[in-house]
Amino acid sequence: MQGGERYNSINDYLKSAFGRKTVKLSLDAGFTCPNRDGSKGYGGCAFCSEGGSGELAAHTPSISDSITEQIDRLSEKWPDAAYIAYFQSFTNTYAPVQRLREVYYAALSDPRISGIAIGTRPDCLPPDVLALLEEINKEHFLWVELGLQSIHPDTQSAMNLCYTTADYDKASAALSALGIKFVTHLILGLPGETEDMMIESLNYVCNSGIRPFGLKLHLMNIVKTSPLYEAMPDYIPFASMDEYVDFVVTCLELIPPDITIHRLTGDVPRKILVSPEWSYRKRSILNAINRELSLRGTHQGAKSK
Repeated sequence: MQGGERYNSINDYLKSAFGRKTVKLSLDAGFTCPNRDGSKGYGGCAFCSEGGSGELAAHTPSISDSITEQIDRLSEKWPDAAYIAYFQSFTNTYAPVQRLREVYYAALSDPRISGIAIGTRPDCLPPDVLALLEEINKEHFLWVELGLQSIHPDTQSAMNLCYTTADYDKASAALSALGIKFVTHLILGLPGETEDMMIESLNYVCNSGIRPFGLKLHLMNIVKTSPLYEAMPDYIPFASMDEYVDFVVTCLELIPPDITIHRLTGDVPRKILVSPEWSYRKRSILNAINRELSLRGTHQGAKSK
């Protein structure tokens, strides 16, 4: 942990790895998901927007143009940054492997790009895709993001995930065996889940099987273009920002200190956000988390196993 932070942030990790501020460029490469195209289901995950949770991603006919669009948008704020191409929208390993090869190497061949991050589902890593990822990992900076969200079967079914915890176990073991870093996503505040259930998912990821390189803790956001909004338009996952902040700090204390923290809240455009109404105040939430950590005199891993 660097820079006075009380948790092991990915920002610090990347600054150490590349010697400067490193920014992820969110890209939409035009993929879909197996629970959207009928392979496993329709409609997508219940909480997911119609844009595959990639509203902030660039989507142009060429990867190079998308990279340029994102750099143009972000370079004024970070003029001397390094860049990672982040394939974010939908399932970014769900395509024929030759198509994936073209997309990934289009980004990696851009001299402005220092590495790639690939968001996917745990059930979309067949052997040929794993072989491609292994090849890339030998020569380039790479991590893969696995959207687990919850270990609880009832939640997985209600949210139309169309994958299981066993799929996650298989994917994490396969990536680990190949030496590929992976980041696990969990959603805090899914309908029907208690705080104890969320802690069970967190402890499972951190202490069962293969430990991830990183964690993303997402605040459950209800967005206008999601199936969940149609089904539960009045759902509010946490009563207040203070309640959420308190719970995140409790989670951080349970996360082993070697795991990098990639996210502690949500990141949804305000125009499609329904609830929590305070979720768009990302900087305020992060400041409140840091403040609460300081007030408690605690830090990531303070109560980890």
